Amino acid sequence: MSVHQPVTNSEVPQSDSGAAKFPVRVEIVRQLKRRRTMVIFGLLVALPVVVLIALQIGDPSSGGAGSEQGGYMSPLDVAKESGANFTAAMLFLSAGFFLVIPIALFFGDSIASEASWSTLRYLLAAPVPRTRLLLVKIAVAFLFSFFAIVLLASVSLLIGTLAYGTGPLSLPTSAPLSFEAATGRFAMVTVFILISQLTTAGLALWLSTRTDAPLGAVGGAMGLQIIGSILDQVTALGGLRELLPAHWDYAWYDLLQPTINWTGMAKGAAVSFSFGLLLFAWAIRRFGSKDVVS
Repeated sequence: MSVHQPVTNSEVPQSDSGAAKFPVRVEIVRQLKRRRTMVIFGLLVALPVVVLIALQIGDPSSGGAGSEQGGYMSPLDVAKESGANFTAAMLFLSAGFFLVIPIALFFGDSIASEASWSTLRYLLAAPVPRTRLLLVKIAVAFLFSFFAIVLLASVSLLIGTLAYGTGPLSLPTSAPLSFEAATGRFAMVTVFILISQLTTAGLALWLSTRTDAPLGAVGGAMGLQIIGSILDQVTALGGLRELLPAHWDYAWYDLLQPTINWTGMAKGAAVSFSFGLLLFAWAIRRFGSKDVVS
């Protein structure tokens, strides 16, 4: 997924003292030029369209899985009732896995890709202080990750509203919320989804400082999410499951209730922030002593 794009001298401005500052805007431009960035954003735009088409061509008389079995109904079962419902369904479908991909990619690809291109040594020889280089890449990875989540939510709300109107958010497990109120809640959901993936981001960054293979770092972070999701299904673990970041992937659902219950989100944010902070600290320490040979 990497495209070799050497860094030019003009992309690393020099200060009067001879040390490169490597401003955030330079890294933003560099990442926007990456093919994988455009592919990820394109997929995020395409996914709601694909799901909308699937709902449109599906058999309306078949009902949802929950209605057929007389059991729990998911947001997807009522996705066609309004644009807000469609957005909730898209977030429900994506939060546990699909939205993890861009986060793992933007963080896992940050340092490893530079090493694989042999541009990391050049950047450090410019010289760019290691801590500043890593902090800039972390900031840009956070920016792009958040934009990816917002992009999916925004496109879903736009095409869902065009297709199904501005009716209230009517989920199977709660009283309706007005379209305006639901829009504000979706903004809060995007923030929580990013917070809930701090552990994935931290692990991807740490792996990125330890390998020259970007796919290895991205795959390792994705593997953590998959293993966490599997372990969360093992009910024999009992309360230990609450220590798994994946256990709280859907805690944001409480934001879509008429009265918000912050308990689950607070626990989930605390778990993800704690593990994420530790992993980010390890990544910074590791990068500070990394023997850069490429």
